[in-house]
Amino acid sequence: QVQLVESGEGLVQAGDSLRLSCTTSGRTFGSFAMGWFRQALGKEREFVAAIRWNTVGTYYGDDMKGRFTISRDSAKNTVDLQMNSLKPEDTAVYYCAATNRITNLYYRGSYDYWGQGTQVTVSS
Repeated sequence: QVQLVESGEGLVQAGDSLRLSCTTSGRTFGSFAMGWFRQALGKEREFVAAIRWNTVGTYYGDDMKGRFTISRDSAKNTVDLQMNSLKPEDTAVYYCAATNRITNLYYRGSYDYWGQGTQVTVSS
């Protein structure tokens, strides 16, 4: 059983930075890809970023490119999301997700495992 636990919840001001972390457990992740999604109140869950565990290939949503960085630490079994230059529209619940399928990482239906989410609030 794969377990994902997010941390790093915060209330910040526009322009600030915040780092989220996803701690993984339950199995080895060598063949996995990990993703971050977010869901704002009243909106669909949207893709933020993803990383392939073994190749370290990274993928970003258009609005996140240049501001967000996803990384993984195989020794700690964590996946981090560094968010810089935050905007009020980045306010959402952020979810960590995992998949071991060779698939479209931008699509939320590609992921089999999800964390409970962590709240990020950016004030103007």
